[in-house]
Amino acid sequence: RTIGDRIGEAKASGNLGNTLKILGQFDEAVVCCQRHLDISREQGDKVGEARALYNIGNVYHAKGKNLSWNTAQDPGYLPQEVKDTLQKASEYYERNLSLVKELGDRAAQGRAYGNLGNTQYLLGNFSEAIAFHKERLAIAKEFGDKAAERRAYSNLGNAHIFLGRFDVSAEYYKKTLQLSRQLRDQAVEAQACYSLGNTCTLLQDYEKAIEYHLRHLVIAQELGDR
Repeated sequence: RTIGDRIGEAKASGNLGNTLKILGQFDEAVVCCQRHLDISREQGDKVGEARALYNIGNVYHAKGKNLSWNTAQDPGYLPQEVKDTLQKASEYYERNLSLVKELGDRAAQGRAYGNLGNTQYLLGNFSEAIAFHKERLAIAKEFGDKAAERRAYSNLGNAHIFLGRFDVSAEYYKKTLQLSRQLRDQAVEAQACYSLGNTCTLLQDYEKAIEYHLRHLVIAQELGDR
């Protein structure tokens, strides 16, 4: 501010916002991220504007998740305050998405799609969540981003469960399991086995369910995860 560096001030405000979000000070975080947005617009900085929109979405997303943990509800069955907060997150992600499309930034589009999928899932809009996660998956494959691809499969599996498409979920969870092994991520492998165990139970394939739950148990013991 002293040297009149507006872009620098915008970035610093954005960083403050992100830090306040991590500290759980969501309302203060929004104020800082909004300043990042306002200055970026004033300076005609499209990249900064896109980043600020994404960051504000993240603040509302984190706030919504934080509020929903306190109520421990299934996706879709949320108090109004939580719904409104997640809806706001979704709106900012949508605005970010249209701007990064304009800028031709595919990686940023992938991030926006993933977060839109997650917010719609929490809101109980499972079909919309699936559409967004499929877009996320396509971009992850485009970039050869195995970790993002794995997350997309996992999220697609979760959303299909709530639509009662257990067989489709099982296929997505199997892909999650495959990738977690490729990535040598044992905690994620355990999680995938757990999801597959539950899905096989829903499909009444009890032999397979036992197999997956035992695998989950073995990894949990290996990791010393009580």
